[in-house]
Amino acid sequence: MTATTPTAAAPAAAAPAATTRIEKTGARTDEAAAVIGDARERIDALDDRIIGLIQERMAVSAVIQEARISSGGRRVNLAREMEVLGHYRDALGKPGTALAMTMLELCRGRI
Repeated sequence: MTATTPTAAAPAAAAPAATTRIEKTGARTDEAAAVIGDARERIDALDDRIIGLIQERMAVSAVIQEARISSGGRRVNLAREMEVLGHYRDALGKPGTALAMTMLELCRGRI
């Protein structure tokens, strides 16, 4: 067995410098950083509301699917899904269709 020799203690790593608001936002002025920081807080709050609404939509969709299936129908109503896709496309353009597809996927088959 080889004996290990004690090594000199490594110097303590320098503590990371506090990230300034400018560095965090990518802005070049304090004023722009403040605007961006405030706007990001608003976006975070909006995202939380959007997530809550999607979760609510998923629950309502499950009720619809359960009623449809228990009455002998199919889990998915493709004609209705096409209406939803059209609504999102009309309101948001082509990316709205992709958004609607993702939302519909989240809402399918939860029962």
